[in-house]
Amino acid sequence: MSLTLCNVHFTQQSEKIVWVSSPLAKLLELNGRKTINVKLGRDVVTATVRTVKRKGHHVFLSAGLRRSVRIPKSGNVYLANADSEEIQLGPLIGVLTDGNRSPSAPFGPRTGFVKQLLAMGQKKAYFFAFTPRDINWQQETVHGWFLNGSGGWIRKVVPLPDVVYNRLPSRRAETGTAITALREKFVRRRIPFFNWSFFNKSDVYTLLDNDPEALRHLPESVNNPSPEKIKELLEKHQFLYYKPTGGSLGMGIYRLTYHPRRGYFVRYRRGSSNVLLRFTNFNSLMKMLRARHGSGLSGYVVQQGIRLVEIDNCPIDFRFHMHKDGSNNWVVAGIGAKKAGRGSVTTHIKNGGQLMTPEQALSRTFGNRSGEVLQDAKDIAVRLSEAIERNYNHTLGELGLDIGIDRDGDVWMFEANAKPGRSIFKHPALKEQGRASLGYILDHCLYLSKFRKKDES
Repeated sequence: MSLTLCNVHFTQQSEKIVWVSSPLAKLLELNGRKTINVKLGRDVVTATVRTVKRKGHHVFLSAGLRRSVRIPKSGNVYLANADSEEIQLGPLIGVLTDGNRSPSAPFGPRTGFVKQLLAMGQKKAYFFAFTPRDINWQQETVHGWFLNGSGGWIRKVVPLPDVVYNRLPSRRAETGTAITALREKFVRRRIPFFNWSFFNKSDVYTLLDNDPEALRHLPESVNNPSPEKIKELLEKHQFLYYKPTGGSLGMGIYRLTYHPRRGYFVRYRRGSSNVLLRFTNFNSLMKMLRARHGSGLSGYVVQQGIRLVEIDNCPIDFRFHMHKDGSNNWVVAGIGAKKAGRGSVTTHIKNGGQLMTPEQALSRTFGNRSGEVLQDAKDIAVRLSEAIERNYNHTLGELGLDIGIDRDGDVWMFEANAKPGRSIFKHPALKEQGRASLGYILDHCLYLSKFRKKDES
């Protein structure tokens, strides 16, 4: 397949005609042809083809052709052709999310991120956003949201996309029958769909249970543990984390600690405060947990606590934002170091945590070894991402790994998120990594769309 970046222009003729600049016609071996199939997404229309004397790679589409094949806008996109009978424009890439139908912020708090992604992507592709309500499965079209020339929004009806990047924000909605059916419809049409869904905390440990390379970096964890198992693990590890499998932002997490002479301690977040309780016996501890959660404890996982490196007696952990790149390899796009607030169970910023760069954090904990420790953590993060992918049944293109480094420099993974938040990129020193992250999303969409040259296939 040849792949060429070209400039698409619109003309007013009502017939279905495509004009191709002389250098592009020569490159595509179109000279002498009278008709050609023009494709966008899954739509294919036969058009008269003519050559126009103009330097560079230009395509002019008549109004009749543009309406038939639903070309959304002029400008730079790729032109792919596997043979001299068909040219495909695109790729057509859809970002699936949800919103509130507001004209200025159609995707609610995610509008800024979606707009950034579309602004970068529109230089190489037809990049648009859409919600489940915007799909017409009978006609196989989407009423998508595109950026216009002034950075505002414009609606266009286009064919089903070549690739779907899933950023639906609701865990609850994703487990419903409507979204499950939506994903399956894309898969049946062989349209790449990533990322499939949110992970639960227990999902990742189940996935990696038989992967020896990954298990070396996972704390001991038990899903829905019995009180007897919690007590056994407390006596073995001295401290544990007890957290909801479907939780986020540190909500509902308990740090359980056992001191043989002093009893049992529980630390957790209540409202805007950190709470520390002491119990003389284990049964009293469990009675408190049951009083707070009742049958909800069946959705909890218990995890071995790790003695992490600290700054000012506050633990540090790291969010590794991972992407598949344009060559389908896992790369580290960005790393944020998070210092726990004093007395906090977690390092989440909303719970008093502080965001810093990994270099700042590690230089204060490992000194001149910090570069070596950071590179080791990056290499392990790539291997862990590969392990998750090879044990997962659906297409992954992005992961957020919650990584800890203990006082010996050993690397541990606590959680993996299939739809990671982007709060680390708010740090002034990480804004460039945030832009690189957007670039990786675009490049991987291009890879999945098969808009790549033969030697890249």
